[in-house]
Amino acid sequence: MEELEKTEALEKAREELKRADHQIYVSLKYVRTVDVIRNIVQRLDGAIDFGMLALLKKAKDEKKIKDIPENPVQKAEKVTKLYEDNPQIKEAIELYSLLRKIMRSEFVSKKEYRRNVTMMVKIENKTHFIDIDTIEAYYKKVNEFYSIVRTIIYDIKEE
Repeated sequence: MEELEKTEALEKAREELKRADHQIYVSLKYVRTVDVIRNIVQRLDGAIDFGMLALLKKAKDEKKIKDIPENPVQKAEKVTKLYEDNPQIKEAIELYSLLRKIMRSEFVSKKEYRRNVTMMVKIENKTHFIDIDTIEAYYKKVNEFYSIVRTIIYDIKEE
């Protein structure tokens, strides 16, 4: 059952990525609103969350940890500690933290219905501008994270 659970979490991460992909390359292309960008941020956040869950379930199966925290911040800390030698996982966890802050912050829409549609968010006295190019870069990082998690879960050896 545990094996099914970690692969199930990985499958849910893949589903979130598929939805984000569609929203970036179809919905955002035609609609160009901050609501779509915000929804993509939510999907990417979910994909990383499910990926972390899969890693934690594998670590629990291997008796590296006793329990899986419910709190997202504690999950992120535990994954960072378990995979501290992997810079790509660390980068994904940092992105996860940023995405969560973006979702909780007030935002301002700029240039809606145009190619340059931008979501402005102020986090810790720093303004972040999330436009189509930024959201695509986030998507690519989350995709890389998914690939790494998949490699770890299925014990795929790199050649």
